[in-house]
Amino acid sequence: MFLYPRILKPSVIISQHKFLMTNIAIFASGSGSNAQKIVEYLADFPQLKVGIILTNNAQAGVIQRAEKLKIPVHIFDRTAYKSGGVLDILKKKNIDWVILAGFLWLIPKSFIEIFPQKIINLHPALLPEYGGKGMYGHFVHEAVVANHESESGITIHYVNEYYDEGAIIFQAKFEILPNDTALDIAAKGQKLEHQFFPKVIVEEIQKNG
Repeated sequence: MFLYPRILKPSVIISQHKFLMTNIAIFASGSGSNAQKIVEYLADFPQLKVGIILTNNAQAGVIQRAEKLKIPVHIFDRTAYKSGGVLDILKKKNIDWVILAGFLWLIPKSFIEIFPQKIINLHPALLPEYGGKGMYGHFVHEAVVANHESESGITIHYVNEYYDEGAIIFQAKFEILPNDTALDIAAKGQKLEHQFFPKVIVEEIQKNG
């Protein structure tokens, strides 16, 4: 059974919890539609701020989205990622929470140690099924179609040092019709991502500070 968390309206959250400023970093490798939805949703929460968007892909669409949203963007390579250069940037920006919105690299243990239970990922399937290394984007949806699944969905979860094995926060699902293709499944999933990911992020910060 998949339970939807109680999603509080912005005015309710703010009235119950007097936040200090919480700085958020978003990591993305692709188009950045979820990153944009998060930034737009957080406009109603003055205590929450996306301080930087980071990407490992110099051609990623998220770069243009970040520029339009007037969010600083940083492009990094694997050397900077593993050597601590990216962590240094997060420290300089006083980042409190890290959000993975279509980011494809495994999170190093050093990140987990500095941000324990403060890194949240979105996975385009119902974990623990269709998770693990190499299971992202169209690969997930194609596998779901190949196995003739009757439903799929999204999972929002905390991140540990293994692919897609962190504690599950939230799941939502949808029906797969007999003629649905991988593209159809992706479109259905993206609707749920845009609907729930920003709300769940706010609720987790509200709960855990």
